[in-house]
Amino acid sequence: MSRVAWLAVALLASACAEPPNTEMNQAQGAIDAARAVGAERYATSEYNAATEALKNANTAVAQGDYRLALNYALESREHAQNSARDAADTRARLRGEIERSMAEVAALMAQAGTRLEAARKARAPRRALDEIAAAIAMVNEDVQKAGEAIKSDDYFTARAALDGVKERIEKAIAAVDEASKSQVQRRRS
Repeated sequence: MSRVAWLAVALLASACAEPPNTEMNQAQGAIDAARAVGAERYATSEYNAATEALKNANTAVAQGDYRLALNYALESREHAQNSARDAADTRARLRGEIERSMAEVAALMAQAGTRLEAARKARAPRRALDEIAAAIAMVNEDVQKAGEAIKSDDYFTARAALDGVKERIEKAIAAVDEASKSQVQRRRS
């Protein structure tokens, strides 16, 4: 074997003679960065793959298989970077959806309030209007919960709080309209 070949073999052997600490530290740093942007919650599968690969890298180091540890460390870093990117994309998408929903609900709430006030002035049946006002108040509570969740960047909870809210407020508006119509019909009779 030539001297160049022996040198190449020696370099390869020495490259795998030490644990891949640098790569493992980079993988841990990428996992920490992914966790900081919410990857545990918003990109769970990629994040879990990253932590599992780093765990496997540590196991390989303990067994003295530094080449395998290097492969796992590189895999871990890649999964962690992907999870950070996926988490940021998911959070941005959810935030946009929730902001649109909140705007729609706010407009409907204003409309419900205006119609409820008009129905009260028109002396629609008080009992019906009190029930509608209670339904609107419950919707408002859910909207407040969603707002609090948004403030804490918990978009899944915000989305759950808004689930069905639009339909409930539309139903309340229809009930106000019905109560107002019945009052107008009673006056004409």
